[in-house]
Amino acid sequence: MRHTYQCPLRWSDMDAYGHVNNVVYLRYLEEARIDFMFRVAEESVRDAETGAEVPFRGGCVVARHEIDYLRPLFHRHEPVTVETWVTKLNAASATLAYEISDAGRVHARATTVIVPYDLKEERPRRMTAGERAFLEGYLDDSASASRLR
Repeated sequence: MRHTYQCPLRWSDMDAYGHVNNVVYLRYLEEARIDFMFRVAEESVRDAETGAEVPFRGGCVVARHEIDYLRPLFHRHEPVTVETWVTKLNAASATLAYEISDAGRVHARATTVIVPYDLKEERPRRMTAGERAFLEGYLDDSASASRLR
């Protein structure tokens, strides 16, 4: 399963060449990732009504980004679609994959390695059972990061 996020484009996203600046793509990925890991994760616990801990509430950091820009993206009023899914799960990290697209055209493919983080102790931590269970619902290693190459 993939998480789908409709990301608005802003006039200020454009650079001197008239297209969306490469750095802004990372902001689009961040918006989709935050929606996925916080809003959707919280709703999954609420829907289950188990009283379980909300995934990633304890903290999570980005350890790595990789992005391939496939075609320019120009400002318009319609949002772009950012799909997010999980390609790899480890005890203390996960790899998320993304596609930024519109009207059947993929503009960028990317991956992000996330690491659960103990904010109080200021160090990485292992993934909780709830976090792992949530991410497993979006695991699709057949559409893995190898598509980036």
